[in-house]
This record gives sequence, structure tokens and C-alpha cells, in this order.
Amino acid sequence: MKLFKSGALSGLLIAGTMIAAMNSASAEPIRVGIANFGEHPQLNASIVGFKEAMAANGFAEGTDVVYSESHTNFDASLVPQMIAKLQAENPKLIYTITTPVSQIAKKALAGSGIPIVFSAVTDPVAAKLVPSWDKGDDGMTGASDLQDIAAVLEFTHKFLPDAKRLAVPYNPGEANDVALLEKVQELAPAAGFTVVPVGIDNVNDIQQRITAVAGKADVIYTPASNLIQPAIAAVSAAARQIGIPIVNSDSSAVANGTVPASFSVDYEQVGLNAGKIAAEILNGKDPATIPPSAPSYENHAPMISKKASAAFGIEIPAEFNDCGCIVE
Repeated sequence: MKLFKSGALSGLLIAGTMIAAMNSASAEPIRVGIANFGEHPQLNASIVGFKEAMAANGFAEGTDVVYSESHTNFDASLVPQMIAKLQAENPKLIYTITTPVSQIAKKALAGSGIPIVFSAVTDPVAAKLVPSWDKGDDGMTGASDLQDIAAVLEFTHKFLPDAKRLAVPYNPGEANDVALLEKVQELAPAAGFTVVPVGIDNVNDIQQRITAVAGKADVIYTPASNLIQPAIAAVSAAARQIGIPIVNSDSSAVANGTVPASFSVDYEQVGLNAGKIAAEILNGKDPATIPPSAPSYENHAPMISKKASAAFGIEIPAEFNDCGCIVE
């Protein structure tokens, strides 16, 4: 009887230890990989929003989830290596930022069982990340940063009422850029603009290609391009040489006085949209059943720089006096 009690006690102790170990294991935070293209205010804001939404939906950083973050300084040739490194850490999900990163990740992770949530992708259908705007793909969906182009054109017309010819620099080799250009071309006539496409596939060609639009355009719209935005200072310098103002898709270049104006998407909100989707997937929802999200009109905001407007010889129209969108 004594032996029985001792054995029973030992069994209880062992069982208790196993349960404690199981509870400890279940309390371990999950891992989520973050694959960014490069350091940029818009892209960084999408990471902030992603983490905020994850925390709001039960995945607090450090307690419930740990993040492995990486970027390639906008070098596409390094993206496969970055994805492989993140995959080797066995994450429950990978968050991919920008179209090139998302396209490479989709191919690299096919059949891995690791779901992908993308963001900062203008047109995920054109980029072949999802089959339509109505549903995700096998193991992949996310949050678009598609701008309300009609609203951008309306703002541009109000800011520069005499402008008729709109130059659009874009990278012909990136699906995002081509899709956005086509959207601008579709909507521009109704807003009173003709479009002047400016193909740029190398940052070293920016000076030549931008100055070549002298006499051919009245305003330059710089889209959310992975080639154009990191080099926006060079684009602005070339545009200033020929006296053609810029309306940008990123407000940070307005805030620092690089370009006169922007009508831009809030990238933190894009990240919030992606984070909500990621939480749904981590809670068991199939990515294929989740349509990609797109920013609403309310997720956009104008910004005008007094300093840059003056440098380009622009008199800010009086209708913006009370907009609360003018910075020094």
C-alpha cells in the first residue's frame, strides 16, 4: 500500500510536470516574419499599423507574438535571400511589404503552408497576387495602398487650376506602376488633364527623363512607386530646374519641403487593414476567403508646403486657407 501511494504520488508529480510544460509551451509567443523592401516613412508606417492592429486583435508584441523584421534596402536581387531567412525561422505568417517583395514571396513560399499577408501593393490583381478584388488566393491576401485617383486629380486641379498636362513618372518594369498609370490615363480626361507618361527604369535616368518633359507638362504627379519615391529628392530637383511643380503620393516629402503638395494614402491605415487580416488568418480563417482591402476616401489627406510652393512659384489658392493642411 505504501508502494502504491509512492507510485501514485510519483505519477501525479510527473503528470503535473508534463501539464506545466505543456502550458508553458502553449504560452510561447508565435513568430511572424516581416519582409520589407526598404526603410521609407510610408513603408515603416505600414509596419506600425500592422503591429497596432495585431495587438488590438489579441496578438500583443512580446507576449503573444514576436516579429522578425528584415529589408533589402530596395535591392530586389536580395529579396529571395530575405524570404528564405525568414522562412527558416518557421513563422506562422509572413507580412510582405511592396509588390516586388510580395511577388517573390508568393513564388518562394508556394506549398510551404506559411500564409502571406501583403501591404503597400497598388493593384494585387494586376500583380497576380490574388485572382480578383473579391477574394484572396491560396495562402495569400492583404491590404492594397491603391489611391483614389479621381480624388488625386480633383485635388491637383484645385491646387493648380491652370494645369492641363499631367506628367506621370513610372517604372515600366513594375506591375504596380503600370497599373497606376493606366488608372490615371482612364480618369484624367474627366478631370481636364491629358497624361504624359514618363518611363524611368533606373534612378540614374531621373534627371534626363524629368527635364525632358519641359514644355510638355504643367504638373508632375509622382505615384507610390518603389523606384520614384526613394528618389523623390532627385525628381523634385529635376522638376524645379524646368519649373514644373509636383503633386506627390507621399506626404513626408511635403512635410520636409521637398515637393509642393500631396494627396496621399495614410500608410499606417494600410498597415492596420493588413494587421486585421493577419489576425483573422492566425485565428484560423482561410486567406482565400478574405478579399484584399483598399483604402477608403477617408484614408486620404492633402498636404501643402509653403516653402516648396514658393520655390516652384506657386501661389496657394485661397480655398485651402482653412484646410488645416498647409505646413511651413
